Amino acid sequence: MSKELRALLNAINAKKTEVRELVASKKLEDAKAAKEELRDLQAQFDILADLEDDDAEQARQDAENGKGKAAGIVDTAKQQITAFVNAIKAAHKKQPVSKEDAEILNAMSEGSDEDGGLTVPKDVKTKIKELRRSEDALETLVNVEHVSTNSGSRVIEREADQTPFDNVEEAAEFPEESTPQFDNIEYKIRKKGGILKVTRELLQDTAENIMSYLKKWISKKAKATRNFLIIKKIKEICGGLEVPVKGIDDLKDIFNVMLDPAITAGAVVLTNQSGFNFLDKLKDERGDYILQKDPTQSTRRLLFGVYPVKVVSNKTFQNITGKAPIVCGDLKEAITIFDRETLAIDITDLAAGAWEKDQTSIKVRERLDIQTVDPDAIIMGLADIGLSAGDSNNDGVKDDINGDGEYSEAELNKLSRENIIKLAEENGYEMTKTAEDKKAEIIEDFLTQQKAAKEE
Repeated sequence: MSKELRALLNAINAKKTEVRELVASKKLEDAKAAKEELRDLQAQFDILADLEDDDAEQARQDAENGKGKAAGIVDTAKQQITAFVNAIKAAHKKQPVSKEDAEILNAMSEGSDEDGGLTVPKDVKTKIKELRRSEDALETLVNVEHVSTNSGSRVIEREADQTPFDNVEEAAEFPEESTPQFDNIEYKIRKKGGILKVTRELLQDTAENIMSYLKKWISKKAKATRNFLIIKKIKEICGGLEVPVKGIDDLKDIFNVMLDPAITAGAVVLTNQSGFNFLDKLKDERGDYILQKDPTQSTRRLLFGVYPVKVVSNKTFQNITGKAPIVCGDLKEAITIFDRETLAIDITDLAAGAWEKDQTSIKVRERLDIQTVDPDAIIMGLADIGLSAGDSNNDGVKDDINGDGEYSEAELNKLSRENIIKLAEENGYEMTKTAEDKKAEIIEDFLTQQKAAKEE
């Protein structure tokens, strides 16, 4: 993106903020005028972006036809991906990597993972990053800092904007200021990874199809990892400090009193499906719903017409003892991910069951850490949605979905093995299976016990 486009984008974002603030202040005429200005800015951006796209398309055509400097860049990227896939295939066949591919891979390995393995090509890493930042990714809500070392620290001054200078009379001595209070935020990069088992048939496919499959899998796992770490950190920050939310006034207390005004300026609301359903039904004294459409993004909702609402699956962010989590505040101020941005893989067919099933195991690893920076920047509200009992999964759905007083195989399949055993205990069933047994066997045992209890 050119400097001109980037400047326009910044202006558009600033104008969006202005529109929201005007709507929140009930200055609708001013908001309409600002929105017209926003449309003009957007039109300018679209025209210039089209011109850049045309230039990019010309560069792409030149590259395909072997013209211009773009050709060399595209050709190098293709060579890297081809060499990367060839190395995977060679490992599967227990053959050495060709000299040509080895040279390309060695050139890619600068700054690679210290545990060795194949370094994932830069273009592929970029695409994985784009894919993992999809609509339900929480990484976009927090601060992400790219680091080049495995450990380090950041110094944060606390409440610097709340300690004023004292009065000083003419010719008088200046008073000494109290020593600033600093927090030392330390990070230590940790290794995250998993194993993907691929078949011989996949490895016989084209390099493009193999990489497409790998990119989708890695991006899903990377997103799930970051979502898990962020939610875990949120619970760690807010644990024991959750605020009961019964209605609109409780939410206003959070934003008007409990959060610092400097934080509310960049605040968002993070919740799950149950929490969104709770918010979506709240009405003010005039009978109007408090969730409003974002005038700049029709698919997004704003709480009180000001705070963007981010909704994730109940499976991603589970309910807490039957109550829906509603996280309010500025997550970018609260949490930082320290990302080494290394991504490497190892290949083997010696992992458990891989050789027998003619599979190759691809072990993927990356390195990152997540730390709390400002714990006062977020507050978690808990909304009572009436599911404190009968919701073993904390997913906002009762275990007995159809409400007939019995549990079908389909209903039990939605529960974990541990929760099925717990449910059996609550019903007084004498199960012969335990949580260590296969899920199908536990369900069969439960259904047998349920039938016997009904016949008594």
